[in-house]
Amino acid sequence: MEEAPDDPKPETEPGPQPDTPHPETGTGPHPDSDLRPDAVGRRRIVLGIGFAAALVALGRRLPGRSLPATDPSGLPPTTVPAVPRSTSTRPPEPTEEPTSGISEEPTTTVDGHHYDLVVANGRVIDPETGFDSVAHVGIDRDTVITVSTGPLKGRTVLNAAGLVVAPGFIDILSYPVNGYGEWNKIADGVTTNLCMHGIDHPMDEFLERSAMHRPPVNYGGATDQYSHRADIGVGIDYASDPQIDELVRRADADIRAGALGIHEQPEYVPGVTLDEMLRHGELAASHDVPLCLHLRYSENLEPGTQEQAVAEAVTVARRTGCAVHVEHLNSTGGTGRMAEAIAQMEAARAEGLALTACTYPYTFWATYAKSARFKDFREKYGITVADLQIAGTTERLDEAGWQRARDANALTAAFAMSDDDIERPLATPWIMVGSDAILERPHNNHPRASGCFSRVLGHYARDRNVLSLTEALAKMTILPARLLEGRSPDLARRGRLSAGAVADVTVFDPVTIADQASIEKTWLPSVGVHHVVVGGQVVRREGRTDQSVRPGVPILSRVDAT
Repeated sequence: MEEAPDDPKPETEPGPQPDTPHPETGTGPHPDSDLRPDAVGRRRIVLGIGFAAALVALGRRLPGRSLPATDPSGLPPTTVPAVPRSTSTRPPEPTEEPTSGISEEPTTTVDGHHYDLVVANGRVIDPETGFDSVAHVGIDRDTVITVSTGPLKGRTVLNAAGLVVAPGFIDILSYPVNGYGEWNKIADGVTTNLCMHGIDHPMDEFLERSAMHRPPVNYGGATDQYSHRADIGVGIDYASDPQIDELVRRADADIRAGALGIHEQPEYVPGVTLDEMLRHGELAASHDVPLCLHLRYSENLEPGTQEQAVAEAVTVARRTGCAVHVEHLNSTGGTGRMAEAIAQMEAARAEGLALTACTYPYTFWATYAKSARFKDFREKYGITVADLQIAGTTERLDEAGWQRARDANALTAAFAMSDDDIERPLATPWIMVGSDAILERPHNNHPRASGCFSRVLGHYARDRNVLSLTEALAKMTILPARLLEGRSPDLARRGRLSAGAVADVTVFDPVTIADQASIEKTWLPSVGVHHVVVGGQVVRREGRTDQSVRPGVPILSRVDAT
């Protein structure tokens, strides 16, 4: 793993069988070895578009979302909902008019219906439509029936006065539920846990394993090509043409069984060639699902650079027509060159290519000390052992400590990213938020497993004003929904808060929401999330989670049987 969750296997599942080389152990070929596929040319791409200009010229819409051909400015449609730029964290006064409408005009008359559940008197924010006003949400069974500026009656009422009422957060880049870590997801406002970093098993087995945990969150994910490679005995090595045929066949079967996309990670599986990626990209395009990539290089040294890794992803999108989602751009592709990485992707988007990315809000990654990612880490990342810290401890390492970490293959954090590596993607409208983690015992994790979304809302939106509250919410609600809803009706009704949406709702205090987890104490839950509703059922009320309520359902793709 790049960080405990940034690897071929999630923190919560066993690794491959003993006879299969595992990418995180460093025992197989490294991406920098002489066996590295020469998938990207050496010619440096010259970009004539600046960061500000790229923001103006956002490219093609995400697949599956019907948008006008042009907006009033004459520019091509963008992937970004209309989100008002506001730095206010306090709810508006109840007398204020809504800033914009929702799919139906909010009800203003007294409604005599008794709803199953009412979320009352909160600042309702729907990033899809820009609606932002004190209102009441009426829910029957698992569906939002109305958003009303007039009072509603409910059999159960959640008081949201002084709080923000938002669509439940969608974690686009997590790992399979494990019966434990999903409770910290609930405390962080997450209602849908998507393993787009790979489901680690065939889809039917993933669904069976997940259902056994009776999770409080919804769950789904992308078919994992490393797992298929391990199953057929290829591991991290090159696959023959017949083996690639089999890998594509297995990916197709998983998508038809409900997988939401395809995941590949050439940094950890250097045997994945450009040709193999193109084959999977063609399959993704045929099913209108994204190809999710952990990019090939995380350093800026020849012969394999982050610029070339981003260019490879663009090549796949251009040649196959599939949507490409770049995983954790801050730690692969953009480390130390975030402006350039974003400009590369925005230039491709301006061509009409469907490229997106996600990021997590921490300046350090973590993975096991024997991982190939730590090979030549001083030269690759410009850091020393003093920038390393073992998970569960408070002290940075010295040379002796680093050797002990290597001997124990300890999960080790590397402070290898700058503030710009985090803040710039958060300020980029089409880049989403994904945790790249789920908590597991014995808490040998990155703190983003517990605090990712609250940290964005608290530290970066409220405290540092890197982005507005509504912009932050868009990154964790409507943007991931739009990425995946083309083949998933389950997501076409999530990520928004209007009549007809599934009643996944997160209610939080914008003044107090904050992450508490640290490298030393990765298990500390976030604070400030008051209520969480999943499928119309109250999982968290007044800051207390009810672990007897487990309404999570699978989030699936729906493709033709032919």
